[in-house]
Amino acid sequence: MLRETLSKRGVRVITGLGKYFRNVDKNRNGFLSQADFKEALKVFHLEIPEEDFESLWLILDDSKNDKVDYGEFTRAVFGEMNEYRKSFVRKVSSAYMKLDFNKTGSVPMVDIRKCYCAK
Repeated sequence: MLRETLSKRGVRVITGLGKYFRNVDKNRNGFLSQADFKEALKVFHLEIPEEDFESLWLILDDSKNDKVDYGEFTRAVFGEMNEYRKSFVRKVSSAYMKLDFNKTGSVPMVDIRKCYCAK
């Protein structure tokens, strides 16, 4: 049910939900509490009946630690990337690493100008 709702809503919801998960995950461990997960679904208007949510939570919280791995949730709903997409991500990552001279995780416009010529 959730998968069908997400597939109808499109890429913006999918990417927005992933970004929201990362923002909520303050300690950057890749896990969300049940309350945070429920709130994320509500923020993106993906509300599901409480009994369905409880069933979903039991499936997602397979380690029974009251947390859900949002990476696993994303893969379960959207599936693994195909080889073309994996290759594309590797190429983009490689290009990004070349631009990130200082290995800071961000690339200032000055550094982009050093590498890019529109001529």
